[in-house]
Amino acid sequence: MFRTHMSRPHTDEGTGDALFLVHGHPFDRTMWAPQIVEFSRTHRVIAPDLRGYGSAPLDPRTPGTTLLTDFAEDVRALADDLGVEKFTLGGLSMGGQIVMECYRLFPERVAGLLLADTFPDAETPEGRAARDAMADRLLREGMAGYADEVLDTMVAPYAHASVRAHVHRMMTSTHPAGAAAALRGRAQRPDYRALLTTVEVPALVVVGRDDVHTPVADAEAMHAALPDSALTVVEDAAHLPNLEQPGVFNDALRGLLSRVAAHTPAPHSPARAHTKAPVHTKARAKA
Repeated sequence: MFRTHMSRPHTDEGTGDALFLVHGHPFDRTMWAPQIVEFSRTHRVIAPDLRGYGSAPLDPRTPGTTLLTDFAEDVRALADDLGVEKFTLGGLSMGGQIVMECYRLFPERVAGLLLADTFPDAETPEGRAARDAMADRLLREGMAGYADEVLDTMVAPYAHASVRAHVHRMMTSTHPAGAAAALRGRAQRPDYRALLTTVEVPALVVVGRDDVHTPVADAEAMHAALPDSALTVVEDAAHLPNLEQPGVFNDALRGLLSRVAAHTPAPHSPARAHTKAPVHTKARAKA
């Protein structure tokens, strides 16, 4: 069901323990469609459009820059509006960084963490310059050229045509001002690596094997830092394994939700044994 509450458009489906899913850049809540269908059978699944994305307006108070803190406070406010006190919280790419900021701000409300195709490091000076330059470009040119350029890294070239079309449509439908404001805010993000070592709830790290934006090495580092985490490397997927290989992704998420319900530790170091050493390139783009 689509609902708009307090100017925060969102999907809210199912009943039971809450699962809150935060989309990445430059997407919208429909990127979670396979997970909403699957997990609304057993959970209350909430997936908002972030401010400036999808059908959510850009906050006029922060027209040029939207910080991760702004997004995190929007998550908290929506949970408050919906009467959801505690929830498993998941995010992909930028959404994963918003999830980390949420845990920094209100850990007592988070029952479990899903960190998909994301990374915790602060931005480098070069990265800040690149994000600011991209923000300028999107405001100047719109989203179409950017979407065409990055489609093959957001989803693998071998992904199903319908998935590729969905991802391209989300990117081109994003308002350039919303995307630009998020880019500028994300460039100012803090370093979350120390925070990960303090997480006291079950966590799941997921990454597509062929993700060049946040490679397997990034996922392995987060898995090593988190005290109680499992790692799933999704074969035949790039930056959006939840859409490219939803069955594998959902199996992993189901495991997290079971751990949250039981609140039992997962194997840590042995969980990494099945992964291969990632392929490194001289330069990689961070989505």
